[in-house]
Amino acid sequence: MLQHIPIISEYDKGNGICRYLENNLCGIYKNRPLICNTEEMYRSYFREIMTENEFITMNITACIKIAEHFNDESVRKEITELYNGIKSNQTLGG
Repeated sequence: MLQHIPIISEYDKGNGICRYLENNLCGIYKNRPLICNTEEMYRSYFREIMTENEFITMNITACIKIAEHFNDESVRKEITELYNGIKSNQTLGG
C-alpha cells in the first residue's frame, strides 16, 4: 500500500510493504522518519489543534480506510481490533 501514498512511497520495497520492516518490526525504529513517528508528529504539528487521543484516532481511522480501499481485509481487521482496544482502555480510564 505504501506505493500509493506519495509522502511514504520511497519506503516501499516494491510490494506495498516498508523496506525497513523486518520480522514485523521496524528496522530503523530509533532513526525512523518523522512521518513514521506519531508521537513526534503530534508534538511538532498537531498538539495545538487537537488532543493526542484525537490524533491517534485520526491516524488509525486513516489506516483502516487505506486498508479498505485496497481490499486488505486482514490489515483492516487487525487495525480495527487495535483501535477498539485503545477505545476500550480509554473508556476504562487506561
